[in-house]
Amino acid sequence: MTTKAKFLKPPLVRSRDASAPAEKDLEARQFVQLYDEYFERVYRYARYRLENHISAEDMTALTFERALKYLEDFDQRRGSFGSWLFTIARNLINNHLRDERKRTYVSLDSYVDHPDKTASPEDAYLQNEAQAELLEAMSYLKARERDLLSLKFGASLTNRRIAEITGLSENNVGVIVFRALHRLRKILDDKSADEG
Repeated sequence: MTTKAKFLKPPLVRSRDASAPAEKDLEARQFVQLYDEYFERVYRYARYRLENHISAEDMTALTFERALKYLEDFDQRRGSFGSWLFTIARNLINNHLRDERKRTYVSLDSYVDHPDKTASPEDAYLQNEAQAELLEAMSYLKARERDLLSLKFGASLTNRRIAEITGLSENNVGVIVFRALHRLRKILDDKSADEG
């Protein structure tokens, strides 16, 4: 039985009797397991979609905060916990991006992304350069293409799971991802040719 299945069966019931603290503790431990299972994928999805790591961290935290707050509303019959969680993340990020377009300031973090402390300075520099180049190239894609690539590669979701989240057909997701990857490759190749 997977972690999700253990968490979802039997349904979590909030009780007002003496056993409520024990049930609350069990629910918290189960949520921590799901947090551990999904945190990195939600963060990667947010990082692909957002300009800097601070915004990605904020959106990841908000996603789990919202999931915990509305856990009672989760209905396993409507889809998996992962789909529900990434739908929350996607909606929060879309709202954040919509709000960001209304603002006129530019964050300094958009120009500098902090390197990984475990990497050597040279590796960190190369990693940041590659990441910046990829994120810049992704900015030339349509919003829907960026969203689907972020779900596919940032969140490591299957086309079927992406289809559940976005309301597109599984085949349509595959076609859009395939075409977006070709456009992304062309953008990166053109940029390399211009620099070389």
